[in-house]
Amino acid sequence: MTQKIALVTGSHKGLGYAIARKLAQQEEIQVIVTSRKEQDGLAAQQRLAAEGIQTDYHPLDVTNAESVQQLIAWVQQTYGRVDILVNNAGVNPTMQPEEASLLTVQLETMLATLETNVLAVVRITQAVLPLMQAQNYGRIVNVSTEMASLTTINNDYYPLAPSYRLSKIGLNGFTVLLAKELQGTNILVNAYSPGWMKTDMGGSEAPFTAAEGAETAVYLATLPDHGAQGKFFAEMRKFGGAIALAW
Repeated sequence: MTQKIALVTGSHKGLGYAIARKLAQQEEIQVIVTSRKEQDGLAAQQRLAAEGIQTDYHPLDVTNAESVQQLIAWVQQTYGRVDILVNNAGVNPTMQPEEASLLTVQLETMLATLETNVLAVVRITQAVLPLMQAQNYGRIVNVSTEMASLTTINNDYYPLAPSYRLSKIGLNGFTVLLAKELQGTNILVNAYSPGWMKTDMGGSEAPFTAAEGAETAVYLATLPDHGAQGKFFAEMRKFGGAIALAW
């Protein structure tokens, strides 16, 4: 098999769908669409097929260890490997009134956000990494946000959003640590901020589309050998190219 196998979490709608679509448009990449609810994922696969874009599908709840194990077993049997992992699935409770202050934020909400945005990413990455290590090739893309930049967090204009911010700060930390552990291999891991997009999470007032937000993900998912490792990128439309942000 000459095609690269790409797994995109939470890819039945929004940014994940846009990333899966752009990757699958490349002949050398076979994309696996995933979603928690099978009917959502199959509907996404059918929408892509209507455009002449062929993908595969498998259910995946990244917060459920059994679901992850079932996916990996199926991938091993069907393809024998994973070349690209885009950790897109996530939650954002920022619009909840309690998220306006650290004095009112609900710890249950914070815990649930950390579970999906950090621990679930660790879980699926741990499951996929052995398949990448077996061939010494992999591209891991973690979807983060500029709101998690410790360098600019004190002066940015975004909402306080403690649950979301802290979860993405944790994701950025995981990215750096994993890149450190993988240093010297051909498994490249990076994070990026897709910016404010017209999605269910971003709302209709956002200035950009999910397709625009997907551009940097595709760039990082298809990095050449010896490409960027352990970096935090901005959305490419902002600077007209791939620009690394300060952590």
